Amino acid sequence: MKVSNGFAGAVGNTPLIRLDGLSRETGCEILGKAEFMNPGGSVKDRAALYIVKDAEERGILGPGGTVVEGTAGNTGIGLAHICNARGYRCVIVIPETQTREKIDLLRTLGAEVHTVPAVPYSDPGNYQKVAGRMAEEQDNAIWANQFDNTANRRGHYETTAAEIWDQTNGGIDAFVAATGTGGTLAGVSRYLKAQNDAVRVVLADPSGSALCHYVEQGSPEPAGAGSITEGIGSSRVTENLAGTAIDWAYTIEDTETVPMVYRMLREEGLFLGSSSGVNLVGAVRVARELGPGHTIVTVLCDGGGRYYSRLYNRDWLAEKGLSPDG
Repeated sequence: MKVSNGFAGAVGNTPLIRLDGLSRETGCEILGKAEFMNPGGSVKDRAALYIVKDAEERGILGPGGTVVEGTAGNTGIGLAHICNARGYRCVIVIPETQTREKIDLLRTLGAEVHTVPAVPYSDPGNYQKVAGRMAEEQDNAIWANQFDNTANRRGHYETTAAEIWDQTNGGIDAFVAATGTGGTLAGVSRYLKAQNDAVRVVLADPSGSALCHYVEQGSPEPAGAGSITEGIGSSRVTENLAGTAIDWAYTIEDTETVPMVYRMLREEGLFLGSSSGVNLVGAVRVARELGPGHTIVTVLCDGGGRYYSRLYNRDWLAEKGLSPDG
């Protein structure tokens, strides 16, 4: 029998989905790694699992311990699931600007949730720094520290990237992804480049993030007016991302992302979050740059159910000057 061992055993081995409309339009094979099919509903299940496993293996998280994390939502959701399955307490610090759906889900899963004002990373009140202090104040507790804990990157090197290489039979020409912590892009880049250095690794960066400038100019500087996307983009180079080979980078505007998400729903039946839209816009740009006949893989990060009140609320979009129709 093929049986997964609990929640952790069901993480990973997600399908690679051919996106028919985009593939026909570009003449390339555009493939999406269906990370919304992880048991906790997002790509962040992989990082959550590896961070907890690493802490257990190093003996810094004992039975009945506490996992504390600052998160925009999805890593916290993955951690809440893992903590339930392994008998740990889960404490989440999240910016109050994140969707109500994610905050409510975290509480439903049993996490102790602390909402804080959204302030820059340089501010001591930043959600990541608050989480770090909270972990230090408790016994038998760890700060997951997804941004700078390279167990995150290792999880994607050992699982996500290896799966992509196997699923494409090594026939991948480019990998495209947005990044927040850097774990997915860095882990996949390292693995794919080790197999074939000619594979292009491309960053799709939401407007307002500083990482496109980092790739192109060597220093993180914000570009663009900002974005409605959650959990991606960054003002700094994390430990996970540092030293990663990235060939190209694009700044992706919300005016491209939102119509792409709705197009996927109408044409492919895929109900996705905004990060997936950023990734798909990036994948189409790469396809056009490389020309027909290439295989481009990207990440379908999570489902749209966590964004009803914003991304799938036409009135809210209109207030932001955005339309599902472009």
